[in-house]
Amino acid sequence: MDTRLLDILVCPICKGPLTLDKKAQELSCNADKLAFPIRDGIPIMWVDQARDLNAPTAAVAD
Repeated sequence: MDTRLLDILVCPICKGPLTLDKKAQELSCNADKLAFPIRDGIPIMWVDQARDLNAPTAAVAD
């Protein structure tokens, strides 16, 4: 994803700054605790597509 785009993108809910997680391919909003996916280099900024950062993660089975 182009870093210049990150400079102008904001959270669609609070209009706050977003943090890029390159490994997870997500843009995170710390205020709303949401992570927006990046698919094929395009950030998906729909709230219904965002991942809740407060949600418990699934445990890995042995």
